[in-house]
Parts: sequence; structure tokens; C-alpha cells
Amino acid sequence: MVLGPAPGAVVMGTGIVSIGLSLDGERALSVALLVIAAAVWLLAGAGLAAMVIGLGVHALREPRSPGALTAIAATGVLGSRVQMLGWNAVAGALLAIAACLWLLLVPRVLAGWQRRTTGTSFVLAVATESLAVLGAELAGAYGAGWLALASLACLALGVAFYVLVVSGFDPRELLAGRGDQWVAGGALAISALACAEIALAAPGLAPIRDAHHALTTAALVLWAIAIAWLVPLVACEVAAPRLGYDPRRWSTVFPLGMYAVSSFTVARVRGLGGIHDLARVAIWIAFAVWVLVFAGLVRRAVTARSTGIAG
Repeated sequence: MVLGPAPGAVVMGTGIVSIGLSLDGERALSVALLVIAAAVWLLAGAGLAAMVIGLGVHALREPRSPGALTAIAATGVLGSRVQMLGWNAVAGALLAIAACLWLLLVPRVLAGWQRRTTGTSFVLAVATESLAVLGAELAGAYGAGWLALASLACLALGVAFYVLVVSGFDPRELLAGRGDQWVAGGALAISALACAEIALAAPGLAPIRDAHHALTTAALVLWAIAIAWLVPLVACEVAAPRLGYDPRRWSTVFPLGMYAVSSFTVARVRGLGGIHDLARVAIWIAFAVWVLVFAGLVRRAVTARSTGIAG
């Protein structure tokens, strides 16, 4: 999962749609997607463990592409979903794994950073914000003020990373990207989610209690800017349709699911029914896209297997 972004992107997309479906009351369908996400995460983790055993721990220090950071975000998203089940100990373990991966991988990615960025580059911000989201959820569950402060720091750092990436982003990527261009909006949506989750935890945590109102306002602002990205993203999809399966389309599924989840949560902290209604529509759009992309993945896997047998 660390050395190849595809499994991480599958977990991210599947996990966030699972969260959105759960928030919409679709428990059975949500659990089905959770099982898929967990299975992919475990298989990828097993593959990573085998690689470390075979090549040594230095193999983990090689990745410099932002795509490698999907491992962090995938672990964070999976942690958020299991935390919804009340499995706080498991979610805490996943947060620890994600934090260790962040410390290991992010310095390597920053060391090889390219000034010109693509949609995949925004995963730097997404990975950091995923720690903020899961940290805030666990801070609220355990009443841990220190964890809320750490989540607030991750939120701020994630926004700073977003500014770094967007400053080098070529708008032509909106037409040329093969699906990953959607992360430009999704990265802000997860920032809004992180801010909203911290705001939800704030009233019960002394260190950040007084920041509750500021956090809810910031969450709404970040959400609004993320929504504004939909105009060019959708327009460019219409102007330059990119049909057919591409692994980078998982980077479209995740932002669509994140738009829904962040909308559910921002609506909750701000008490805005209109945003909640939007979230209910958005999650089914995200699920429809997930079905199409998952079908493409399965079809490609079957074709590759058939070709291998025939060969």
C-alpha cells in the first residue's frame, strides 16, 4: 500500500462512501463497503509486510511520489469508519499506524517535491487532514484535550500543505487529469470535515472549548470553497469526457464521497438543513460512481487473469 497508490486509493474511496452511507442510515450497504475496504487494506498491508521482510525496512524510505501518501489517508479513513462502530481501540491503533506512516513518508515526499503539481499532489494535504479527522473523533470519544490540540495542529498544517500544492497547480490538469484532478476539491472538503469534527469535540474539551464558534465558522468557509471547486471540475468533465476505467478514477470516488461526508458533518455543527439535504443527494452520486469504478476494477482484474491463463 505504501509503494503503490492504487490500493490506498481504493480503500480511501470505498471507506469514505461507506461512512457517507452510514450517515444516511444505510447500515447494511455501508457495512458491505466497509468489509471491502478492510479486506483491501489488509491485503495491501500483508503485501507490504512481505516486501519489508524480503527487502528490509529501507524499502519504505524509497517512495517520493505524493501518491504513496494514500496509505496514510486510507488508514485514517478506515479508522474513522470503525470508530463509528464504537471500536475506539481499533481506531486508535489505526491512528497510530497512520501517524507513523506520516512521519516516515511525508519527509521523503517533501524532499523530492516538484514545483509543478498535479491532482495527486493534493494527497499531501489529504493525508495530513485524515489524521486531524480521526484524532478529533477519538479526542471526543476519550475526552482527550491533548489529542484535540494535535488534531488542530494537523488541520492547520493540512491547510498550509493545500496552499503549497495549489500554488503550483496547473489549471490545465482539470482537462488533462485522468481522475485525480478531483482531489483539488476533495482536499478542501476533508479540511472542512476535520474542522467540523474538532468543533463537535470542542464543547467537552477545556483546551479548545472557547474556539467552538470560530471552528464552526471556519468549517463552513472551507466547505463553501470546496463546493466552489465543483463548477470547474464538472465543467471540465463535460468538456473533455474521460470514459473507460483508469485506476486514477478512485481519486474521483474519494472526493465525491468526501463532499457528502463533510456536508453531513458541517450541516450538523451549523444546524443547516439545506446542506444536509445536499449531502443526502451527494452520497448517492458518490455511490453510483463507486459502483462504476469498482466494476471497472473487477473487469480489468478478470481480463488480466484470463490473459495470464491463456498466455
